[in-house]
Amino acid sequence: MAVDVHPAVRRRAPSPPRAPRAPRGPRRLAHLALILWAILVIVPMLWTFLASFKDTAEIFGPAWTLPARLRLDNWARAVDQAHIGTYLVNTVIVVLFSTAGTMVLGSMAAYVLARYPFRGSGAIYLLLVSGMAFPVYLALTPLFFVVKNTGSIPVIGPFIGLDTHGGLVLVYIAYSLPFTVFFLTAFFRTLPGSVAEAAFMDGASHSRIFFQVMLPMARPALTGITIFNVLGQWNQYQLPLVLLSGNARDKWVLTQGIADISTATGYSADWGALFAALSMSILPMLAVYVVFQRHIQAGMTEGALK
Repeated sequence: MAVDVHPAVRRRAPSPPRAPRAPRGPRRLAHLALILWAILVIVPMLWTFLASFKDTAEIFGPAWTLPARLRLDNWARAVDQAHIGTYLVNTVIVVLFSTAGTMVLGSMAAYVLARYPFRGSGAIYLLLVSGMAFPVYLALTPLFFVVKNTGSIPVIGPFIGLDTHGGLVLVYIAYSLPFTVFFLTAFFRTLPGSVAEAAFMDGASHSRIFFQVMLPMARPALTGITIFNVLGQWNQYQLPLVLLSGNARDKWVLTQGIADISTATGYSADWGALFAALSMSILPMLAVYVVFQRHIQAGMTEGALK
């Protein structure tokens, strides 16, 4: 005998089991730590932006007083007299080409090491990843002479030697490859091989499978590691200082320009221009992180879950 069930009861779906919630104590400690970390990061940036519109007397006065007026001439002096605009353009060019080269070479190397095992692949992988264990400061002297010697290569030497953006781009790529290969190799190993096998059975070449099948599947990881490379290369100071000398000031990057302003400020006391230059260096990376923060979190989370 059928039992008549009320429609409201019939349509009601069983509620999914609730995930266990963390104890309140650890959650409160985590929130407190995040709040303290946010204060430590946000407060100096706000003070820097505020100081970029003050004169020297106001900068060394009470910290959180508003400027009497917005002194946009600080930003104008940073652009015109300190040539921050030129350094900013140079930095964008170098980071653009070095990040593109790092991602292309790193993704191809990681894909081959992850999906095509061969004799010696493990040794090659360990050799590449071992680059993360050595700080760049240990190799500055031999790196200087290597780049100097590449300048004597016929035809291409003048474009990749010392005091050139090409030489700096190649060094940035070599400096960023170990972590890129390490991260992407682990991610490519988690991707399903059945999709690539199906594409191969349909007649797709290895290069087509890589560019049209595997790279779109690895987009979250590629986006995340790209942002990390951009941030690291944008803030690099030691390598440009060694490879771009004072004779090539027109090719300096942003970190060198700000350091030069800081040194000159000790004598001319143009602190407003210094903080304006610092604000110019912070704003692009802040905008990049705000725009792509979801992609970074998605790449890190998906890589961890896989």
